[in-house]
Amino acid sequence: MDVHSWSRPDQIRVRHLDLVLKVDFDRRILDGSVALHFDRLSGDELVVDTRDLTIHSVENAEGFELGEADPILGAPLRIRVARSVDWVRVHYSTSPTASGLQWLDPLQTAGKRHPFLYTQSQAIHARSWIPLQDTPGVRVTFTAGILTRFGLRAVMGAEMGAENDGDGKLQAFRMDQPIPSYLIALASGDLAFRSLGPRSGVYAEPALLEAAAHEFEDTEAMIAAVEEMYGPYQWGRYDLLVLPPSFPFGGMENPRLTFTTPTILAGDKSLVSLVAHELAHSWSGNLVTNATWSDFWLNEGFTVYLERRILEKVYGRERAEMEAVLARGELDREMARLPPGDCALHIDLAGRDPDDGCTLVPYEKGALLLRTIEHSVGRARFDAFLRSYFECFAFRSITTAEFLDYLRAELPNPVLISAHIDEWIFRPGIPQGAAEPHSDAFTRVEAGWPADTGKWSGKWSTQEWLHFLRTQLPPDMARLDREFHFTGSGNSEILHQWLLMSVKAGYAPAYPKVEEFLSSVGRRKFLKPLYSELMKTSEGQERARRIYAGARAGYHPIAQAAIDAVVS
Repeated sequence: MDVHSWSRPDQIRVRHLDLVLKVDFDRRILDGSVALHFDRLSGDELVVDTRDLTIHSVENAEGFELGEADPILGAPLRIRVARSVDWVRVHYSTSPTASGLQWLDPLQTAGKRHPFLYTQSQAIHARSWIPLQDTPGVRVTFTAGILTRFGLRAVMGAEMGAENDGDGKLQAFRMDQPIPSYLIALASGDLAFRSLGPRSGVYAEPALLEAAAHEFEDTEAMIAAVEEMYGPYQWGRYDLLVLPPSFPFGGMENPRLTFTTPTILAGDKSLVSLVAHELAHSWSGNLVTNATWSDFWLNEGFTVYLERRILEKVYGRERAEMEAVLARGELDREMARLPPGDCALHIDLAGRDPDDGCTLVPYEKGALLLRTIEHSVGRARFDAFLRSYFECFAFRSITTAEFLDYLRAELPNPVLISAHIDEWIFRPGIPQGAAEPHSDAFTRVEAGWPADTGKWSGKWSTQEWLHFLRTQLPPDMARLDREFHFTGSGNSEILHQWLLMSVKAGYAPAYPKVEEFLSSVGRRKFLKPLYSELMKTSEGQERARRIYAGARAGYHPIAQAAIDAVVS
């Protein structure tokens, strides 16, 4: 059973949804209905998850009851159904403060003329905009009809109908492959489209479209790279949607339509590892899914491993190794701050918000485990194993135990696949014998400073600059800023690293940029470290609370919850 869902799919399991929703920008709600088609295994009660939903009525039911709300799980909707019934239709409205929705005023968008709505369903936020069995262990197909404001376009992570042009008609969508609830996604705004290839393209506000199309022009090459290694792409199209900067994550791998942050539009493709990551989810996560949020590493560890393999194939091994080394250092820093139990891959999240498990551990420790297995058995053998794994469990949700059973059956190796792998998965820390990444480029970076920087840094990549900054102990902030103009950097990753260093060092000339950055970007990865560092001094606390008071309304509810805990 999934401890983060009220539903009982072992008794009645939903298999298909029919959504009809109106996007009401004035009231900041979604209003409409969802038909839940289900298979009965036992019992006469369908239980679905909700959070802050107003339930108006339920068709084709003998009665319904909305239970008491839990602060984390929301409220169960219990629907009594006759033995002959295999569907019900729930008429409902969302709350203006739904945790899975963000409503943006025109001034919060790139074009400044039209409002914008987008959803973020992972981990358990789908229940705030659809009453459904909100667990990754239940997969559904769906259709949707979306009515939005005239002149605005609706898009979903689904196959889009022919009339999705913002002309005021009901816009149609369908998803024929079964997916878990957290991958159901909707957005509506002033969106234009640019093709990137025969099966890929990008949606963005018109002002960002050209930059986005340039940044993502290698998408088709990335798709081909994964297919060559791990089998055919099974979702039809792979499109991307560039969201406004308040999006709390780097990306979200909704099938057929990845949501991305505009902070990766660096102009030089230096941050498109995020695209590789979200694309890789089309195999690891979307195709084969974690059954519970304690198994989250099955999604993210596999995806980071695939991401690096894509980068190596498209941009070369050095690029992939630099990314791995940077992340390895961040993993150590993160684990030093976490309680030991959260440094295992399979963690106990009972009684906790599953968002608590979204640390670097499932991502980077998981990827390091797979890298270590690859080094132990050889790349060719491990690639064949991964391909068979994706084929065997396609369109299924599995547990860590199921993965281990498959691994031990298909890839026996006495050096690693024994009690040693249990140490990786169920205990904190990094076991001995990990296949650690190494970058020759970073070795050269470390040897270069403080020589004549003009001769050796002019062609550095973003990854080399990040390594350079992270190895400046103690940093001469004024000199670094004078020589390299970091406070004015247009690269979000470099700027974030510099601003974090500036707060730690008390470098006052960067303080205005800190406030500007925190007031204009909603990505949780950037916000939480900066606010946390500010809160370490009394002066910083005053600054953090003042900035947050002005910026909070523009952050997504997920980011608000994270920063509320930091500045309280």
